[in-house]
Amino acid sequence: MIDITGMLADLRAEGDDLDGLVAALPAAAWATATPAEGWTIAHQIAHLAWTDDQAILAAADPGAFEAGLAEALTDPGEFVERGVLEGAAQEPSVLMAGWRSARRRMVDALAVVPAGTRLPWFGPPMSVASMATARLMETWAHGQDVADALGVVRTPTLRLRHVAHIGVRTRDFAFRGRGLTPPAAEFRVALKAPDGQEWTWGPAGADQSVTGPALDLCLLVTQRRNRADLALAAVGADADRWLDIAQAFAGPPGPGRPPSPRS
Repeated sequence: MIDITGMLADLRAEGDDLDGLVAALPAAAWATATPAEGWTIAHQIAHLAWTDDQAILAAADPGAFEAGLAEALTDPGEFVERGVLEGAAQEPSVLMAGWRSARRRMVDALAVVPAGTRLPWFGPPMSVASMATARLMETWAHGQDVADALGVVRTPTLRLRHVAHIGVRTRDFAFRGRGLTPPAAEFRVALKAPDGQEWTWGPAGADQSVTGPALDLCLLVTQRRNRADLALAAVGADADRWLDIAQAFAGPPGPGRPPSPRS
């Protein structure tokens, strides 16, 4: 049984954590460049606010969302970028207020979606659990860009399990996105959680496996760190290849991040 209430509470908490990083920033600091090329802190928050608004529409008015989907699919990159640029052009106080409102309304909208409903999205339709997980993953990933821009080292939380889970579940998507045939067999993925426990996916006796810190896999699948900078180990050629191409987000494969100079 999926605990939707708990998932939505985690989604809310992830947004609140990022809120705490940016709430007291002076207006000029919102123009600080982040590791995402061409994006400032304002762009990062604008992207989250825009996407949260899209999730609200998908949950509360699926017909209206689908009506705009045809336009989005003609040029997904331009469609998303337009929303980001419009949001980033706002005064930081206005952008912040809009993002806070979107976060609250999104959680409220997802909470009342009937069980079993599939929500339309830019990729395949999603369950409420998948939508909440995806929004948490994006909030965490863009929050990492903001933290890096500010020189802040965040304390990993148990909410990383949601990010790791979507990273593992999108294994085949990552292969197909590169024009590759997904491996036929499941991998064993065993990760060390922030509290020292072990999180696992896949059969214990699998021939191929991935091990390491949960934080490192989350940084990898969201393409916030280069594999060379992470303590992840693979057994098997397919598992090793996956660590080179993993991506937990929809859309075409991203360029990833270069290794740090010390790698």
